[in-house]
Amino acid sequence: MSSCFLKFYVAESRRHHHKLIYEWLLEEAKSFGLQGGSAFRALAGFGRHGRLHEERFFELSGDLPVEVGFVVSEEEAQRFLDHLGQEGLDLFYIKLPVEAGVTGLRRQS
Repeated sequence: MSSCFLKFYVAESRRHHHKLIYEWLLEEAKSFGLQGGSAFRALAGFGRHGRLHEERFFELSGDLPVEVGFVVSEEEAQRFLDHLGQEGLDLFYIKLPVEAGVTGLRRQS
């Protein structure tokens, strides 16, 4: 089975259905049966609009980039992307081939 890393970049304060979009993406992925996902908040970044977002001690704007990622099959990735399109979401994503596994599994001889 071919796996891929599906990664989305969203603004920290962006919402969908009254939820923060990174939380909504994680909950939606879980309801789709995806095996796991993570969200990471950036220190700084800029996107397609060219505006730099960064955290400063005196200015916590809540507009930093958040990366939301999943390791999924190609089929799961396409099904999830189709679903997000039907939701009317305009999200930037990256889909890369990946090899994934679990360490420490005991082998039977």
